Amino acid sequence: MKHEVYGDLTNVKGYLVKELEAIYEEIVPREQLTTPELDEKLLDLTDALGREIAVYLSRQGRVLAVSVGDNATVDLPEVKSRKTLRLSGVRCLHTHPSGDTELSGPDLSSLRRLRFDVMAALGRDDDGSVCGTIGFFSGTKRSDGTPELSVVGSLHEAQLLKIHVGALTASINKHLAAGERTNATGKVRETAILAGLETGCRTTAAEDSLAELRRLVDTAGADVVGTCLQRKEKPDAAFFLGRGKVHEIAMAAQETDATMLVLDDEITPSQQRNLESELGLKVLDRTALILDIFAQRARTREGKLQVELAQLRYLLPRLGGLGFVLSRLGGGIGARGPGESKLELDRRRIRTRIHIVEEQIRDVQKNRTLHQRRRRNSTLPLVALVGYTNAGKSTLLNRLTGAEAFAEDKLFATLDPLTRHLTLTDGQECLLTDTVGFIQKLPHTLVPAFQATLEEVQEADLLLHVVDGTSPQAEQQISAVIDVLRDIGTETKPTLYVFNKVDQIEEAGSGAGDHAFAALLRDRESVLVSALSGQGIEALLEKIAAFFRRQRRTMELLLPFSAGALLSRLHTLHAVQKEEYTGEGIRVTARVDDELAKQCEPFACQPEQNP
Repeated sequence: MKHEVYGDLTNVKGYLVKELEAIYEEIVPREQLTTPELDEKLLDLTDALGREIAVYLSRQGRVLAVSVGDNATVDLPEVKSRKTLRLSGVRCLHTHPSGDTELSGPDLSSLRRLRFDVMAALGRDDDGSVCGTIGFFSGTKRSDGTPELSVVGSLHEAQLLKIHVGALTASINKHLAAGERTNATGKVRETAILAGLETGCRTTAAEDSLAELRRLVDTAGADVVGTCLQRKEKPDAAFFLGRGKVHEIAMAAQETDATMLVLDDEITPSQQRNLESELGLKVLDRTALILDIFAQRARTREGKLQVELAQLRYLLPRLGGLGFVLSRLGGGIGARGPGESKLELDRRRIRTRIHIVEEQIRDVQKNRTLHQRRRRNSTLPLVALVGYTNAGKSTLLNRLTGAEAFAEDKLFATLDPLTRHLTLTDGQECLLTDTVGFIQKLPHTLVPAFQATLEEVQEADLLLHVVDGTSPQAEQQISAVIDVLRDIGTETKPTLYVFNKVDQIEEAGSGAGDHAFAALLRDRESVLVSALSGQGIEALLEKIAAFFRRQRRTMELLLPFSAGALLSRLHTLHAVQKEEYTGEGIRVTARVDDELAKQCEPFACQPEQNP
């Protein structure tokens, strides 16, 4: 049986190739690291070739692969490793042409990435005797949570032969298994390297965006083990990042046990395939990451349908090169989401599924339209909470209405809209709706997919634009929200800016929250609040009430006694200012909006008055 020798065999003589192939016949005792015979063969061949030689052994002591490199590196054949932090069951013995036994950076990176039981570098002492250095996982963790390595050497051959590999690997596996990252479901957490591209924008803006990407990854349930930011005039057509940066990321992934690369921008399907092929990691862009978070947050049928539609539309152009069975590693972090159960569909079936989901969303929109029509008939005004994700919209809804909406200090904690009744300071009632948060670089492809959710914003009479007053990027966040509002045609709606978390500014020692917001307030109609502590809430309610008072006008009505339903409605809306029963009917002074004014017009006894 002919065995394959991996690596560069250019100009290697035939008899040396045969000697390399003969290494496959060597058998090392199960509990030993190596044998004197194998050591001599490797070192003699290294001297003859002037190149590195690496041998990979199973725990049974059989040679799995032999590889030859150049005078500095050696190619590593693909070795299947486990999807946990435990060891792979493979040990690596290799030589250096210089005779140096020190483990290099690439050696240690390979040890981390492939999780070898042991990595050993062999050489000779000054007296010609065999010696070596070994590296292995210590079983402890570094400060960033990744496993620590131990390096021991240089050791004489007698010391190398005394190493009990079986006991060593069993002990390491025990410690690594106990220290695996797990999420709330007990599954091993994924680890990610973040990468961004600065193409002319301010460096601080690019760094801020990368910091936000870190929060998105944390929200999705993965650990960030590294970040990199590249300055480049334009994205690379093949890899998005420069080739040198891709190589740097590959080395960092080996060092940190990263399982995925997350990019801060949307990339093309070909760029994604190239990066996955080059790095051997799962690659997600910002769009896929946000979709993954949406998949976790969707609770209602409508929300799940919208997430599935967005996922399918994102996946469809990425089918090329993935095969008809879509063997790509998961759709997101942890391979979650209602749309991901469809990842084994081919193009035709995905297009069919997209059509079905679009029909189902249209049916949901019809039901929503009926609810909106019923709500308009009640003439209760609608106030919509909009703002950057994690600005405190859900907490504010809970504070104002006593609702028990889910609120968490994570991005996109709320996806599905929630509407509650709100009573203002003058007794008037309105409806308050919490909506999905916005974010910088929100992919335009996601906006149409969530059109039904954003209809609440389109129907609103007043927008409460909630801003995290503690954020150094508050102005940029305001602009990001306005951009999305412009996309759905609502940027001109009446807006009251609610600067939240003012208590945190004062606790930080400024002593004057107003001054902290001075640059933001400028020409904006605004109010400062703390949704958590309740500070400024009464002022906010009064601002909302004053807005609706300005929208109403005073009418003098003479209602016949048969118009009791209209009178009851005026009372329900707290529109009646004065009421007098006469022989002719009921004289009423009421403040009404335009829609209610049309119903009252037949009973007007004098021209309308402005406020």
